[in-house]
Amino acid sequence: MAVLLLAMVALPAGETLSRRLLGRGIPGSAVVVQHLTLWVGFLGALLATAAGKHLALSTAEAIPAGWPRRAAGFLSSTVAAVVCALLTVAAAILVNEERGSARTLTFGIPFWWSELVVPVGTAFMAVRFAWRAGEGRRAGLARAGAFAAIGLVLLVGEAAHATPDDFPLSALGPLGHAISAAAAFLEAHAGALTGSPHLLVWIYGLALLVAFLLGAPVFVAMAGLAMALFFKDGTPIAAVPTETLRLVTNPTLPAIPLLTVAGYVLAEGGSAKRLVRAYKGLFGWMPGGIAVMAAFVCALFTTFTGASGVTILALGGLILPALLDEGYPEDFSVGLVTAAGSLGLLFPPSLPVILYGVVAQTPIDHLFLGGLVPGLIMVLLVAAYGIFVGVRARAPRQPFQPGEAWRALWDAKWDLGLPTLVVLVVGTGFATVVEASALACAYSIVVEMAVFREVRPLRDLPDVLAHAATLVGSVVILLGVALGLTSWFVDAEIPTQLVDWMTAHVHSPALFLLVLNVALLVLGSVLEIYSAIVVLAPLVAPLGVAYGIEPVHLGVVFLANLELGFLFPPMGLNLFLSASRFQKPLPYLYRKTLPFLVIMAIGVLLITYLPAITTGVVRAVKP
Repeated sequence: MAVLLLAMVALPAGETLSRRLLGRGIPGSAVVVQHLTLWVGFLGALLATAAGKHLALSTAEAIPAGWPRRAAGFLSSTVAAVVCALLTVAAAILVNEERGSARTLTFGIPFWWSELVVPVGTAFMAVRFAWRAGEGRRAGLARAGAFAAIGLVLLVGEAAHATPDDFPLSALGPLGHAISAAAAFLEAHAGALTGSPHLLVWIYGLALLVAFLLGAPVFVAMAGLAMALFFKDGTPIAAVPTETLRLVTNPTLPAIPLLTVAGYVLAEGGSAKRLVRAYKGLFGWMPGGIAVMAAFVCALFTTFTGASGVTILALGGLILPALLDEGYPEDFSVGLVTAAGSLGLLFPPSLPVILYGVVAQTPIDHLFLGGLVPGLIMVLLVAAYGIFVGVRARAPRQPFQPGEAWRALWDAKWDLGLPTLVVLVVGTGFATVVEASALACAYSIVVEMAVFREVRPLRDLPDVLAHAATLVGSVVILLGVALGLTSWFVDAEIPTQLVDWMTAHVHSPALFLLVLNVALLVLGSVLEIYSAIVVLAPLVAPLGVAYGIEPVHLGVVFLANLELGFLFPPMGLNLFLSASRFQKPLPYLYRKTLPFLVIMAIGVLLITYLPAITTGVVRAVKP
């Protein structure tokens, strides 16, 4: 994984420098990087499976310990194993067809060699999920049941749709022929079941829903649903991995792993401590200065880590004691850290911005520019409330010490340089978004290894890259199967029907934006942010076009609402993270974050109904 990620960094960065210095790029580098992204994504998904880090609902911990939790784990893991096995079959069919193609990568490498990572990766994931289905004294029996479920679903699927075009297991070679023979036997003796594909879809769909509610990964629910819908319509389930492999052709996709790595490297290298010291030196003299520091540091740190919850976990132990030592009430301090954990989501190089641009097909550089002022408004509103509380609590103000402030700022100059680098490189047109991401990643690695020496090349860097790849894998596989589900939506004309229904019942663009705000607030609190983007953005983007809303403005409104959803009870992600980090009950956090929820909601309404806040910067820089 480390070698693949470093190659992904080197090729776009080298492409940029070669084009600028020598007047020519590196032949075929963009295509190679796109295929490397596919490998990093599916190997990272394997890591996420092994570590149990796939994006999922946070419901497993609410299930009572003992046999209820073991039963829930068995069901969710078994369903996940079955879905991954079906994805393996579908992807193997595609790779088998690609073998007859003459398409090659650089140096004559066949395309299908690269695509092999999809069926191989999902096969290992199926085995891993089946193995995790058992724990305790009867673990062996539970695992045997999970593997038996995989075999039964493959057999029933072959019997129900036994034609080569519908469920062509023969593409798997001798194993596929053996399964087909067993399926023929099953079909002859269980015709009542296998002769009703719609009944199979209902049983399968119910199992998917229950498993999802019990904690199965989101990508499992989406992939399973997509394959069930295609199966019901008589379309080959290979349509799902077909869309997944189409990711390779997306030119901006490599920015996701590159910027994720950059953020993780900076976080591992002690960036949080340097930023806290710098902002304390700058704002500590103000009324409520420490609260202002907390808002700005959390916002900047979130841009590095992509609103993945790392901000609260990494900065909570630094900022909360600092607030309490300065005399701020504990209730306010916990609420501030919880709320500030999602600030900065709109600033470059935030991963959700890039993901939205990929899914909604909106220029990412325009989204970054359009999000600068709205993001700053959200931070300033929270900081202003911090000043108000600081004055009311008579929090002490430290005298301004220019020497200390300058030293702290100088010590953090490299950390502050990362978002500055991305904005300048993309804004001036010096490099594309992917090349800027590679430069930012290379920058963070060099700074932490050579300047601060907090990350050692052989001992620390591979672990950091592996942790980053775990998040990348969970996002890439989710995005891949979401494209498959979106493909069915398009075939079924769901977006068109949704646009027709909305335009028939909601005539005002202002009212549509209000409905959108409420819907995204609720859904953003239930869905994890990456899941929300890949599921909802393809449906929201056509609605924005129908109402004449500028795409960049719609994207910023979309992301700002998801930022607010982190705090919305009862399922907001930041609420759960703070409850775990600070050992506080959830009802306590619901009450203490309510003022911040109201304040940030005001910011979202300003962003929604004053589009010039977003579009003005884009027009000024990109006329």
